[in-house]
Order: sequence, then structure tokens, then C-alpha cells
Amino acid sequence: MTTSSRTALSAALRAAIGITAALGIAVAATPAPAAASSVPAPTPLPRLSAAAYLVADLETGDVLAAKDVHGRHRPASTLKVLTALTLLPELDPAATYTAVHDDAAVDGSKVGIVPDATYSVHNLFEGLLLMSGNDAANALANAAGGVPEAVAAMNATAKELGALDTKAVNPSGLDEPGQVTSAHDLAVITRAALERPDFRTYVTTVRSAFPGKMPRRGKPRATFEIYNSNKLLHRYDGAIGVKNGWTSKARGTYVGAATRGDRTLVAVVLKTTKRPAWEETADLLDWGFRNASVTPVGKLAEPSAPEVVEPETTLAAGPVPAAGSRAAAAAGGMLTVPWPVWPALGVVALLAALRVRAVRVRRRRRSRYPLPVWRQSLR
Repeated sequence: MTTSSRTALSAALRAAIGITAALGIAVAATPAPAAASSVPAPTPLPRLSAAAYLVADLETGDVLAAKDVHGRHRPASTLKVLTALTLLPELDPAATYTAVHDDAAVDGSKVGIVPDATYSVHNLFEGLLLMSGNDAANALANAAGGVPEAVAAMNATAKELGALDTKAVNPSGLDEPGQVTSAHDLAVITRAALERPDFRTYVTTVRSAFPGKMPRRGKPRATFEIYNSNKLLHRYDGAIGVKNGWTSKARGTYVGAATRGDRTLVAVVLKTTKRPAWEETADLLDWGFRNASVTPVGKLAEPSAPEVVEPETTLAAGPVPAAGSRAAAAAGGMLTVPWPVWPALGVVALLAALRVRAVRVRRRRRSRYPLPVWRQSLR
């Protein structure tokens, strides 16, 4: 390519870039069409003492507000949601289990299992999810093959769901070194559990009869009433469960869900210190139902899919930007380019390709026909 050709090519390239820049400025100066209707800004979030929290749409997985969603905290008895989700598919509810001493000797809250007494698996799941019985959790794990095997299955379930902050050490949620979960993970686990009709039935059961100790021969076996310890179920309109928890180290933990109209929300709080955990959960649910059009701040993980909620995401910032607006473009939307710009862009692309080709041709010629020494010294 001659010097005059290169000069003409460069001039054409500069002219095309100038045209494109002018068109781009004109496009940027054109105001976006106004939205047909304004969306009200979200109301302030309630004051919460929880170290971590989250409220999300159960159907879509949209996270409406959150704090420290991946912060790892002690789960207390909210871990029993994972225990139930893991073991419900593995155990026949009509099967009979004979309790052992280790079941009855477990620490913490108990439903009242007696060693050597027999219970149906259905009884044990009611003891687990109504009375939050650690003895029932241990018995179910043993019925599924042993505590270590059940815990390994729980961790596999959490991983499959994308609940990667969760590590189970026991089936009850009692404080153990290394046993942790997060607000995000509890929401993901609960979302999966609530897809099961049997789980929904257990967590919405208010009361039931639980078998007592084994009777003497010829005598009927006595039962006693057990009640669901989830206060949200009794006191929140539309509540559909699911699990409360507390230990001296975990403090208050809670995962609750409720349906109002055509929306179902799930809320999680971890390590509440000033108010009962169920009250802070109720406040989050109230906020979520009042702010139906709030911009989601993230999304819950889907099974076998990467999770996209940012670790330090806080509350939602406002309404969803109008499509095509600068706010939408800044949020990651695609900017629509007007048709007059496309010809100029095509010219720029063509000239750039020609320029690259010319440079490659010059380099090949130089490699084949190297310059004389005196020419090289002048370059």
C-alpha cells in the first residue's frame, strides 16, 4: 500500500469516527421517553436487631431486601428445615422406629421420646417440626441410617440447592463448632422444602397427639398433646410456617413464610438480640407485602445454578427503572441504537479491517524483503 493510499485511508477513518461521534452525541442528548406512570418509592425498612436478614418472593426468588445475606451464623433449630427436607424423601411415614438411649439423652428442647419405645416416622416428623424436638431429630437421623450418614446427606442437599454457606454438624441445629448457615441459604432451603406438600402439612399443623411411654401389657398406650411452637403461625395473617430457633450462642433465629393475595414471601432473621425473632420476621414480611413494586436487590440461588445475590447487599433502592432509560442502561440493560448510526458504524468497522490488513501485508513484506542496513538505521 502506497503512502498516498495510507493517507487517504486514515483520513476516511477519522471522518467516519467523527460522524459516529456526532451521531452518538445526538443520541445521548435525546431524552428517554417518560414512564407512563411513576412507581412509588419503597417505605423505610423496619428497625431490626438481627445481624443478618432477608425477605424474598417465594415464587420468583427475587430478594426484596437483605443484610449480610452470606454472613455465616449459627442456625439453631432453623436447621431442622434442612433435616426435614433431606429425610422426608428417604423415610416412609408409616414405618416404625424404636428409640435408643442417645435419642432421649440429646441436649436442648425435646418432644419426649422414651428409650425402647416405638414411634412412627410420622410421629417423629411432628415432634421435629411442631415441638422442635432435638430428640426427634436424632431419632430421624438414626432411622435414616445413622447421625453421620444423615448429616452427610444434609450437606449434600444444601450443596445441590446452591446453599453453599451452610454446613451441618448435627441434625438438630444445636451449637457445634463449624455448624453454620446464612440468611440466603435458609431462604433457599425453605423455598425447596415448601414445594413438598408433606412438609407444608407438618409446618402448618397447630397441634397433634404424640405417643407416651410404652404401656403395660394389655393396657392402651397414652398420648399427650403437642403444639406448634412457631408463634408466627398463630399470630400472623396468612402465615404458612415455618421454623423458629434459639440457643444461647445463636440467639434468636427464624424463618417464616406467608401468603397474601397472589404473593408468598419468605423472611429470615439470624442472631436477633433485642426483640423476639418472630416479631422481626413479621416486620420484614409486612414490609415486603407493602412494597410489592420494589426493585429486587438480587435473586435466590436455583438448584445446581450459581447464586447471584451480592454478599453485602442491603435494602432495595427504589422502583425499577423504565425500559430504555439511562437508569436501565446503567443497571445493565441494553441500549437501543437508532438506525442512522448503523451505517457509520459499518464504515468504521470496514476501514478498521482494511487498516489491520494493510499492517499485516507490510509486516509480511518486511519479513520477506528486509530493509538494507542503511535504511534500518534511519528508522
